[in-house]
Amino acid sequence: MPVPGPRQRTAVLPPAAGPANGAPESARPALGDAAPVDAALGDAARSQDGADTLPDPAHAPVPAAPGTGSHGLTLLVIGEDPTSSVPEMSDGQGHKVRVRTARNLTEAQRLLTDDVHCVLLDLAAMPGREAREIGDRESRAEAEETEAPDELEPLRAVLRLAPRHAVLALTAEADAERGAEAVRVGAQDYLPRDQLDGTVLSRVVRYAVERKRADLAQRQLTESRLRAQENARLERGLLPTPLLEGSDLRFAARYRPGRSRALLGGDFYDTVRTPDGTVHAMIGDVCGHGPDEAALGVELRIAWRALTFAGLCGDELLSTLQRVLENERDNDEIFATLCTVDIAPDGRSAGVCLAGHPAPLLARAGRPPRLLPYESGGPALGLLPRARWPRHQIELGGSWSLLMYTDGMIEGRVGDGKERLGQDGMVDLVAARMAAGLRGEALLDAAVTEVRDLNGGELTDDLAVLLLDRGGVG
Repeated sequence: MPVPGPRQRTAVLPPAAGPANGAPESARPALGDAAPVDAALGDAARSQDGADTLPDPAHAPVPAAPGTGSHGLTLLVIGEDPTSSVPEMSDGQGHKVRVRTARNLTEAQRLLTDDVHCVLLDLAAMPGREAREIGDRESRAEAEETEAPDELEPLRAVLRLAPRHAVLALTAEADAERGAEAVRVGAQDYLPRDQLDGTVLSRVVRYAVERKRADLAQRQLTESRLRAQENARLERGLLPTPLLEGSDLRFAARYRPGRSRALLGGDFYDTVRTPDGTVHAMIGDVCGHGPDEAALGVELRIAWRALTFAGLCGDELLSTLQRVLENERDNDEIFATLCTVDIAPDGRSAGVCLAGHPAPLLARAGRPPRLLPYESGGPALGLLPRARWPRHQIELGGSWSLLMYTDGMIEGRVGDGKERLGQDGMVDLVAARMAAGLRGEALLDAAVTEVRDLNGGELTDDLAVLLLDRGGVG
């Protein structure tokens, strides 16, 4: 979120393209001889495990399940028995299943690329002693506390290495109890060694791959729902119910998240009436997008309401809010813009403070809408440690409308080019809607809809608009 100036027009840089990572395919015709496991593999296993962590609203989305192409299946077999071999298989669509083999978990880590669909772990040929060598102290402590037998430690290691891959456990003949325990630990299925023929193995591999894909999709859906619920709670904190009991002012507001990022932003507003009859309104925007910025916006809004009821106003209030921001933000680069207005009890005058925020729009009876002066404002909160925010007194008159907004209202594009709507364009847009007789809720709905239509779709940035009316503006 840039710090806006008067009638500012900003440019948005396109996101940089990231590098595409790939790895060459390696294959072995049969299981090799035993080899010692590298003790340093534990760190790598934890790194692979970290790659599966689902992101919050400020990070990238969950990647798709590995091996989603249409060129057949790839199976990675991990085991030690040099006499073992994997039968030839088909994926059910006429493609031969490609087989890679690893003698131990160290080799498996090197061969476990995104084009691998399924991992087949030979539990009977992987002693628990070697799996213990790859875990860190925390993993070993968890393994000692669990009720599962030590023989399943290799499986836990593979699950840490391959959190997004389907995993099958190959057990000794008639060892159904161990196979069931492997499924409980996290394998998609198990297969006794005496059933290791091409038809059965091919079917089990296909089933495991599809089950893993379904599990990942369900997990991503669950995470998305949790994020949506958290965003809804944050939105309720950002956009509270105004406290205007006893006032003759009419209040209306609209909020529209920037859907191109699918993340909640830091726009917030509030309006309260203090016991002396003064109506206080504010609107603000924390730079950035995501739950951290939204949570900071909630804190600033709640602090503003508490400080306002405590009698603070103007520079004293904004200085205190800056201290709140400085103590609550994650890093020194986070800032917030803010616009505050305090309207006298008779409704005919107001004081305005701007902290790096776009100036409000004022419409009075018999006069065209205009922007209030911006030059009297101060910097955004969090930029200068000893900043000051002068309070500018304005005359409202008997009948007026005051529109406060965030930069999402003015930074949308106009058509297919790079031109932005800007503050001048917004003034013209609102003036045209008011000339058509729209007021209050209808005016906000029409203005926000037209801003979106001019942009050619959903806006990039979040948009919040607050409208206060007194009398009938003609």
